Amino acid sequence: MDSYTSFSYVYDTFMDQEPYEEWADRVCEYLEKYGLPRTAGADVQNTGPVNEENIVVDLGCGTGKLTEILADRGYDMIGVDLSEDMLSIAQERRIESGRDILYTLQDMRNFELYGAAGAMVSVGDSINYLLEEKDLEDMFACVRRGLLPGGVFVFDFKTIHLYRDVIGDRTIAEDRGECAFIWDNYYDAGTCINEYDLAVFVQEEGEDKGLFRRFDEVHRQRGYHPDQLRRAAEKAGLRWIDMQDTYTAADVNEETERVTAVVKKDI
Repeated sequence: MDSYTSFSYVYDTFMDQEPYEEWADRVCEYLEKYGLPRTAGADVQNTGPVNEENIVVDLGCGTGKLTEILADRGYDMIGVDLSEDMLSIAQERRIESGRDILYTLQDMRNFELYGAAGAMVSVGDSINYLLEEKDLEDMFACVRRGLLPGGVFVFDFKTIHLYRDVIGDRTIAEDRGECAFIWDNYYDAGTCINEYDLAVFVQEEGEDKGLFRRFDEVHRQRGYHPDQLRRAAEKAGLRWIDMQDTYTAADVNEETERVTAVVKKDI
């Protein structure tokens, strides 16, 4: 079964506690510290021609929540995702906000921009859906091809420790009244892949409001060690310039559950 089909329509409900503004703060901090200088005068009121230095590509943009926040902070946003259902919701959000965001249905392992961007970001679990190191290499190659010289890619990923020691082989459930989910995790130590069987229950409308419809999806994510990401990025010709524990902003260690990293295209 495909991931992020039926679940797409309740995804934001279950993600409403996620600190998207804090994620945006972290991304913007890295972009300002390591990225290309933004065009003078570029801000949320800028309605002139788009400058490539100000374009930020959100890989695995999902329903566009982070994409919208970064657009609100003055970046010219492009969202890339493989789920048509998630992008449908992102498009609805774009219409409501009136933001000039381009969404495109593409695989992050093989995407094209038909131009160049000053930066790219990927926040959430997108990197972990790449199950082979070759997938990482292909993704980084596309990133390098799409970045301007001096451009950066800011991304995060879950570690082996998180899947193996924290959520692996656990069942997680949540009830929000009108919808609920049961999430069964199965971690394979040999492949470092965590498979989770997701059952989503959504309340019917109208006369059938007392009934719930069940949807099932299977998701697979792989935990990575930072060295694996570094090798793949460097093989693609990108320079690894920074990383830290996403939750503590401290140095990465054996207890780190999620890593935020930055790579740069020098030439």
